Amino acid sequence: MKLFGTDGVRGKAGKKISAASAMRLAMATGIYFRKFSKTNKILVGKDTRRSGYMIENAIVAGLTAVGFDVIQVGPMPTPAVAFLTENMRCDAGIMISASHNPYYDNGIKFFDCEGNKLDREKEIQIEAIYNNDALIEASQVTDGDIGKSRRIDDVIGRYIVHIKNSFPKHLTLAKLRVVVDCANGAGYIVAPTILQELGADVVILGNEPNGFNINEGCGAMHPEYMAKAVREYRADIGLALDGDADRLVLTDEKGKVIDGDKLMAVLATHLQQEGTLRGDGMVATVMSNAGLDEYLEKHGLHLYRSDVGDKNVMKLMQEHGINFGGEQSGHIIFSDYAKTGDGLSSALQALAYLIKSGKKASEAFNPYTSYPQKLVNISIAQKPELSEIEGIDALMQRVEEAKMRHLFRYSGTENKLRILLEGKDEAVLDEMMEECVGFFKRALA
Repeated sequence: MKLFGTDGVRGKAGKKISAASAMRLAMATGIYFRKFSKTNKILVGKDTRRSGYMIENAIVAGLTAVGFDVIQVGPMPTPAVAFLTENMRCDAGIMISASHNPYYDNGIKFFDCEGNKLDREKEIQIEAIYNNDALIEASQVTDGDIGKSRRIDDVIGRYIVHIKNSFPKHLTLAKLRVVVDCANGAGYIVAPTILQELGADVVILGNEPNGFNINEGCGAMHPEYMAKAVREYRADIGLALDGDADRLVLTDEKGKVIDGDKLMAVLATHLQQEGTLRGDGMVATVMSNAGLDEYLEKHGLHLYRSDVGDKNVMKLMQEHGINFGGEQSGHIIFSDYAKTGDGLSSALQALAYLIKSGKKASEAFNPYTSYPQKLVNISIAQKPELSEIEGIDALMQRVEEAKMRHLFRYSGTENKLRILLEGKDEAVLDEMMEECVGFFKRALA
């Protein structure tokens, strides 16, 4: 049974992510990490979904059943769980979140003792244990070997201090009015606190989670809500997080969404100018615009491209000795401060650049003209290997003859196919996208 998708395990709460499956997955995870254990502690955090209560208790039961002690830290951003896992010397960390998905979904993400997301090989080993009834049964302990659990509610302060320390100490946000949309998610306490302590005049949205309103009409998935507030309050910039606060979307002072590639371009060259960029460039994914390649090349930097997923970005960063990378969608990694996408550390770096530039956000974060690019998601009924779909080679040939870059990929968490096309002629792009959408709708219905 294949459990893991692009980023951990994700699905409908009560179905794929049920109490029974979560407990069994926790047992499998504990069995896997037992051979690396140094402290016998695993940290567990969650976002603000109602189903988090059910899944958290199931995970605690599973981990203690195989002998681990559990530290529960409550609602916490995903990057905070990664940081605290290492900071508190835990053997592993678990985050309960379905990120940007609606409230009725949930998911489970895993970190090793150094706060790194697990690679595919480790996930395969955990899946194998999950499916091994005899091993699951034999690994459950009794008597004094059963683990214990404790809840710590004040560790959020460690993460706040850590993120604040990533902001230049000689700068202040005192002259900025900032709108922050917390998506009624895991960042609803942390984000406003950090911005206010650094001196910003903060307009707070999406900070009243009720278990069901996470990502609902707000946050990074719906930046129009933040954009409206930016215009109404005449703010200098808007920041929107997703449900677990590992993604950042910005709007300028006019309420226009800032392109994720352009944001990364500016931040990469800013690090280069500051002398803090390590390696010969940055890492982005196959989704990023060709305009980013050209801009970096003009500044003597190279763009490395990874598969989709911030753990794939991080892996390539480590391979090339690079400390900056990210995804067009808003997962940005400054590895000097975080080992996963971190919306808050990214926001502070963007705000620091904005202050130093002395420009309006609309000018500061618009360094080049992007190639026309279109992304369409279509709902599908099946997920056969793309290479096996009859006629796909001919379709790709027509796309390439039209001088377009293309990417066809299945969502790792939903029954959707993502179609990305990029080229210089927008009219031809629209025409070709219509052909591609029609082709896949017929092939995958």
